[in-house]
Amino acid sequence: MSFIFNLARLPRVEFGSGRFESIPDLLCRFGSHILIVTGGKSFLTSKYWSTLSAALDARQVEYDLVQVIGEPSPDFIDASVRIHARSAIDCVLGIGGGSALDAAKAIAGLLKPGNSVMDHLEGVGHELPYLGPTTPFIAVPTTAGTGSEATKNAVLSIHGADGFKKSFRDEQLVAEYAVIDPDLLETCPPDVVAANGMDAFTQLLESYVSCKANPFTDALALSGLEKIRDALLPLYEGGGDANEHRTAMAYAALLSGITLAQVGLGSVHGLASPLGAFFPIPHGVVCGTLVAAATRINIEAMESRDRLNPALGKYARIGRLLAQQDLNDADARTALVATLDDWTQRLQLPRLGAYQVNNADIPRIVANSRGSSMKTNPIELTDSEIAAVLLARI
Repeated sequence: MSFIFNLARLPRVEFGSGRFESIPDLLCRFGSHILIVTGGKSFLTSKYWSTLSAALDARQVEYDLVQVIGEPSPDFIDASVRIHARSAIDCVLGIGGGSALDAAKAIAGLLKPGNSVMDHLEGVGHELPYLGPTTPFIAVPTTAGTGSEATKNAVLSIHGADGFKKSFRDEQLVAEYAVIDPDLLETCPPDVVAANGMDAFTQLLESYVSCKANPFTDALALSGLEKIRDALLPLYEGGGDANEHRTAMAYAALLSGITLAQVGLGSVHGLASPLGAFFPIPHGVVCGTLVAAATRINIEAMESRDRLNPALGKYARIGRLLAQQDLNDADARTALVATLDDWTQRLQLPRLGAYQVNNADIPRIVANSRGSSMKTNPIELTDSEIAAVLLARI
């Protein structure tokens, strides 16, 4: 492994129980007019919203509100920018799940330039360089999955037969502060815990075996994977110390955002792009339902035609970490896939067929899967191998 690597910009991180209380004072550092971007209702009906709004009122901070229903589209971003561009917004606060944070990130990037996000969207827009300047952005996740609080990309979607799921990406979009308070995860229902947890797991696993992985990201990925091993199933099933498990999952999700931003992802996320665009399937569900099959196909491909690939040893290391057994490499890789199959069942992750994906859709999904994430998969998969991943979970 090369010890020559680069690190992209990261946010300042405020992590821990009770850190939510620091947000009003952080906002005041940037000015007195805030744009708050959040989801449809979860945060706004929580005790945290009344606490935050009262604290802002007490500090005479004016705030406008944008609510994101579902996944943000380019039209939604452009409309939000048009409405608020002339309001002299000093800071954007994104608070919610990945969709709310991605929307906030994109809006913050365009409030000052005022142009359309389609000018910069990868693969479908004009792909013009983003010159900025951005409006300061503070990210506060209320789920533990996407790691968007630590990344430079905002994922935007148009759903349907001609849909897409693409990124507005630039280092200037990275949050000034990421405030991660595990207490905010308290109201997440079990299905959200499962889907988001497997999103974080997949991001850590794929960045660990990425062809661009480095010692820095490997150390973070291993730390996050160990936390998920010990916390995800107990949090989902209701065993042990819930506060401790929420803290572990919030930590792992943050690390997954850091590692994916530095070294990229793999085949699961390559497939997540067309699946999320063409079908009404949540991103975390895609990750959770495909990661076992994708891991098996990657291992089989390397064993058949690239046996010296360092990712084979890495998969074995994760197999030992999850099984907590001293296994030889071959047995450890088998144990890894078996563990992921078991998690898929225990977390009750639905098959693709539950979202109207069928065998006839496979060629179109495969044809649209070779974006940036697939380029950092540890081995280049054939179309038939990518199709096999999908077939395993239809």
